[in-house]
Amino acid sequence: MGEENHTYVTEFVFLGLAQDPQTQELLFVLFLIIYLLTVLGNLLIIVLVHIDSRLHTPMYFFLRNLSFADLCFSTTTVPQVLVHFLVKKKTISFAGCSMQMVVLLLVGCTECVLLAVMSYDRYVAVCKPLHYSTIMTRWVCVQLALGSWGTGVVASLVNSTFTLCLPYQGSNIINHYFCEPPALLKLASADTYNAEMAIIVMGVVINLTPFSLILVSYWNIISTVIQMQAGEGRLKVFSTCGSHFTVVVLFYGSAIFACMRPNSKTMNERDKMISVFYSAVTPMLNPIIYSLRNKDVMGALRRITAK
Repeated sequence: MGEENHTYVTEFVFLGLAQDPQTQELLFVLFLIIYLLTVLGNLLIIVLVHIDSRLHTPMYFFLRNLSFADLCFSTTTVPQVLVHFLVKKKTISFAGCSMQMVVLLLVGCTECVLLAVMSYDRYVAVCKPLHYSTIMTRWVCVQLALGSWGTGVVASLVNSTFTLCLPYQGSNIINHYFCEPPALLKLASADTYNAEMAIIVMGVVINLTPFSLILVSYWNIISTVIQMQAGEGRLKVFSTCGSHFTVVVLFYGSAIFACMRPNSKTMNERDKMISVFYSAVTPMLNPIIYSLRNKDVMGALRRITAK
């Protein structure tokens, strides 16, 4: 036993979302539909923004980045989940688990910052319309996008380093369906206090700070909209900003809960459902919300299909 306790884990075994074969079959169909809708929806937005010159604006430039992040986020987890629904032993190598966690943290943290950047873009468009073209120049948009992805890289490296530098010996069973820091920390064979504090601090910086900026932006937007005279102008602003704010609520609601619970001793079914929401459901809903509530996207789609 002493020898075994010093053997480092080379692979992890997931317990997954269900053990019953029939339930797994139903979940396979559900996740397959979700993934197909996610891929098709986000690819459609990326292609439309690239092809249609009327969508070559800052808002849709950031939306294309958001769709790419959603596509990466979903693709990093859902295909593996689909395979695991069909096999008895749900395993992943330590290296594969590490890579999955790094990518998930990178695109997830990037999306947090991107949503704040998009709210700033809407703030400038609504509150400073005469200066919009001089403030949101192409170079500024590129810098904001690069800053979002750069922040994601830094946050991912910090959280991953603190999580993966811990020794993992003995148990390799993860009561989850993909690799994320809170699930892995429960298996660490050393004190996880420093890692937990690092994740909480990074969660505050990456989640609460952008979310606070979003709230400030929307407070100013709402104050400006109330003072508008034209009812049509109000409807247009609420339509565009409403789509973005819906995405913000869906993403941050689940992401903040996930990032702020690393010291939980057990991964229960509620935690798994929250993870399903931000890892699979939200990436699927984002393009649907933006396309159905956005006349520009729908117009671009009609023009493309009419050719």
